[in-house]
Amino acid sequence: MRAVLDAIVRLGRVAIGGAVHAGSMALFALRLAVVLLPTWTRPRDVAQQVYAAGVLSLVIILVAGGFVGLVLGLQGYNILNKFNATESLGVMVALSLVRELGPVVAALLFAGRAGSAITAEIALMKTTEQLAALEMMAVDPMRRVIGPRFWGALISVPLLAAMFSMVGIIGGYLIGVVVLGVDQASFWGQIREQMDPWDDVAEGALKSVAFGAVIALISVFEGYRAEPTASGMARATTQTVVLSSLAVLGLDFVMTAFMFGA
Repeated sequence: MRAVLDAIVRLGRVAIGGAVHAGSMALFALRLAVVLLPTWTRPRDVAQQVYAAGVLSLVIILVAGGFVGLVLGLQGYNILNKFNATESLGVMVALSLVRELGPVVAALLFAGRAGSAITAEIALMKTTEQLAALEMMAVDPMRRVIGPRFWGALISVPLLAAMFSMVGIIGGYLIGVVVLGVDQASFWGQIREQMDPWDDVAEGALKSVAFGAVIALISVFEGYRAEPTASGMARATTQTVVLSSLAVLGLDFVMTAFMFGA
């Protein structure tokens, strides 16, 4: 009986801690929303963060997109060949990437590479009291430090997801048409005929924007609230990757249910 009560107490503490964490993030998001538009008065800062978060993540995105496209093309060919429908390989690869794999995998890779870096950078600035020094000089850290990094992540994720999908489609083309001999006209023709600019491309892009906003918010929040110690920085970085990954996967299910559930 004692063990059951202890388990209930621990569960309650976890639930309360999660609720407090979510409430703190919501209040932080409100504070951040106030300074987001004024952040654009310093476009150079935003451009620097787009470079640090997006451009420096480009290699892993392109390589991963290429390999995902190759695997999709190979597996799709083996499945469709059983039904004599290999001419549909192009649209299968394209829809899989544009609707799901492009936004989701690109967001997960971005969270692991750039999201954790944003958190670590802000946490280090807090540990070395750089944020406190900005406040002493009457400079708002939310506008000078947090806002540009949020915009950098928000802008980068949709662009990286689009590049991931394009490289993946090229990978599917190489393995399907060049290696396995699928008709080239059928490959591209099925994509042109079956893919809808709104139902597929635009809604996939909307997913990537939502994922970018979630990852950006979690990254800057965890860095801003990190304990000013080495262990606090490590914990905040780990929490960014874990929470961002879970948030992306959960949000993907919800958005997919609303967009494509019918």
